[in-house]
Amino acid sequence: MPTHDLIQLRKKLHAMPEIALEEKRTAKEILNFFQDFNPDETLTQLGGTGLAFIFKGEKPGKRLLFRCELDALPIEDLKESDHQSQIPGKGHLCGHDGHMAIICGLGEKLAANRPESGEVVLLFQPAEETGQGANAILSDPNFAQIRPDFAFALHNLPGYPLHQIVLKKGTFAAGSTGLTIKLTGKTAHAAHPDEGINPAAAIAHLIQVLPTLPANFNSFSLVTIIHAEIGSLAFGTSAGNGSLSLTIRAFDQDDLEVLINRIKTEAKRIAELEKLSCEFFLSESFAVSKNDPQIYPIMENVTDRLGLDRIEKSEPFRWSEDFGLFSQTCPSYLFGLGAGESCPQLHEPTYDFPDVLIETGVKVFEGIASEISG
Repeated sequence: MPTHDLIQLRKKLHAMPEIALEEKRTAKEILNFFQDFNPDETLTQLGGTGLAFIFKGEKPGKRLLFRCELDALPIEDLKESDHQSQIPGKGHLCGHDGHMAIICGLGEKLAANRPESGEVVLLFQPAEETGQGANAILSDPNFAQIRPDFAFALHNLPGYPLHQIVLKKGTFAAGSTGLTIKLTGKTAHAAHPDEGINPAAAIAHLIQVLPTLPANFNSFSLVTIIHAEIGSLAFGTSAGNGSLSLTIRAFDQDDLEVLINRIKTEAKRIAELEKLSCEFFLSESFAVSKNDPQIYPIMENVTDRLGLDRIEKSEPFRWSEDFGLFSQTCPSYLFGLGAGESCPQLHEPTYDFPDVLIETGVKVFEGIASEISG
C-alpha cells in the first residue's frame, strides 16, 4: 500500500478541486508537501500555477521529466465519501489527484535516493483538461531550466485490470481541437425573410457535409458536431447570424491539420454560396500524443523487473491528452495504468481514483528513472 501521507494528500486534493487556470491552492498544497524533500531547485508559477522540483545526480547525464496535472473538472462529484469534493460543481473526476500523489511519491523516493547521474524534474502542470497547460509550460521563459531529454507521464484507465500497464508504440492518444464556425448575414423581419440573409441553410448543409470529410483519410479521423445556434428566440425576426461548433480528432498530427484546413475550405465555400461572411475560432487544442519507439524497450524492462502485467494496445485512444505537445519537443512516453474493470469511467460523477494505484505508479516511474539515470 502507498504511504499514509500520500493517501491523505490524495484525499485532501480530491476534496478541494480547482479547475483549469485556478489551481493556486492545489499548487500551494504540493509546494508544502515537498518542503521536507529538499529538492535541489524549485520553480513556481510555471505557465501560471505550475510547479517543478529538480533532483540532481552527482554525475552529468540526461534530464528526465515526469509530469502530472493540477486541474480538476467542472463536474459535480456525486460519490459520497470522507473526501468528497467540497466545491460545488467541481470534482477530480479524471484522477489528476491520484497522478499528483504518484509524482509526490516519486519525489519522496528521490529525496531519499538521488539519481546517480543527470537530473529528474517533477512537473505539476496546470490546465490539462482545456489543452492550455502544456503550451503554457513550454512557452514559459523558465522552461529552458527544465527542458528535458526525455519526458514521461501516465494516465489511469478504468476498464483495464487493476495495476495493468497499457503500452502503445507510436500514437497513444488522438490529437483534437474544438472549432467554431461563425456565420454572419443580415437580420430581417420574419415576414420578409427574403430581405435578409439567414445562415440556417448554410448551417444545415455544414451539419450534413462536415462529418463526412474524414472518409478520405486512411487513418482514423473524426468530426463530431457538438453545438449549433441560429439567431435568437425572437419569432418576429429572421436570423442574421449563427454558429456551428465541432470537435475534430485524428491519430496523425498531419491528418489533423489537413482536416482542419479542409473543414475551413468547405465552410468558406458554402458561406460564399449563401452570401455569408465566415470566421473561425479554435479552442481546446490537443496535439497527438506520440510515443518514441526507442523508449518502448525501457518500458518493457521496467514492467518485467516489477513483475507487472502489461498489454500492447493495438489502436490509439480516441480521447486526447495535452502531454502530446511534449512529444513534439523531446522523446516522450505516455502509458496507461489500469484502474479496474468495474471502476467508473473518467469524467463520470461517481469516479474516484483508486489509492492502491499510487504505489504502482511510483514504482514504474522510479524504475524508469533508475533505468536511464542509474
